Amino acid sequence: MPVAPSYIKQAANKALEARKKVAPSRRAGTPVGVARANQLARGDNLSINTLVRMRSYLERAESTYKEAREQGKNIEDSKAIMAYYLWGGPRALAWVNRELRKAGR
Repeated sequence: MPVAPSYIKQAANKALEARKKVAPSRRAGTPVGVARANQLARGDNLSINTLVRMRSYLERAESTYKEAREQGKNIEDSKAIMAYYLWGGPRALAWVNRELRKAGR
């Protein structure tokens, strides 16, 4: 089973740290997103099903992440950016797709 590369672990850690710094009303992430960030940050083995779920989320959320970036927002003032980083950040989708191709998905 694949393990997230260091740049994805760092993105997840960055989001978890940002979540701690901001007021509760400014925190992004569902319980599933926070659990995924912890899993990525720890370097857990990821199942194919987890990678499929990651791809689904990252594809869905990519446009809102990009819109927030275009508006000059960052991880601490945009829930869209914070949530995207919880799932591995902007480089995660390409990695997930490579891993799924290797697995024939």
